[in-house]
Amino acid sequence: MSNASEKPKNNDKDTELVRAINDGRQDRFYELVKRYEKNLYNFGLRMCDNPSDAEDMVQDTFLNVFKYLFGFRYETKFRNWLYRIATSVCLKKKRRSKFAPERELSLDEFLPADESAASMNMPSWASQPLDRVLDEELGGVIRQALADLPKKYRLVIVLRDVEGFSTQEAAEILGLTPTNIKVRLHRARLFLREALKAYYEKE
Repeated sequence: MSNASEKPKNNDKDTELVRAINDGRQDRFYELVKRYEKNLYNFGLRMCDNPSDAEDMVQDTFLNVFKYLFGFRYETKFRNWLYRIATSVCLKKKRRSKFAPERELSLDEFLPADESAASMNMPSWASQPLDRVLDEELGGVIRQALADLPKKYRLVIVLRDVEGFSTQEAAEILGLTPTNIKVRLHRARLFLREALKAYYEKE
């Protein structure tokens, strides 16, 4: 018996829209763009720290989505697949601003001898959700600290703490193991804690 009518495992609104587009309703592609362009632009700003690069990233991401949408595998979430493409575009982009050169910082210097102890003694401000902090008065401090992070760490903390992806989803998007995601996230959070330390010591 034919399985043609079998529904995909991931039958959410995105999947239904993608299926409609792939079935010939290409006019509905604009719905996907409207659904995600703002989130992708914000993601691009945090990754590129440059509005022009963020706009280019969004455009390049959707061009790639349009080009490869027919090969989308319905067992995965469209949002995860979309951010995997956006991440790939981000990693290929170089920041153009001479005031924001790409820096390869070593996060090892921010790691205490006993990382578990550092996690247990983390002050209350350091455990605030990053997406909430970004909208408050120290948003500029956070944004600069994010910009100072090497991209491989910045990607993890933005995907997990800002975009809200799970560890497993972030691992799939970046092609890493969940363990690698956890390690990079921990190091990125320690880096941000150090960057914010001076700000909170003034309070």
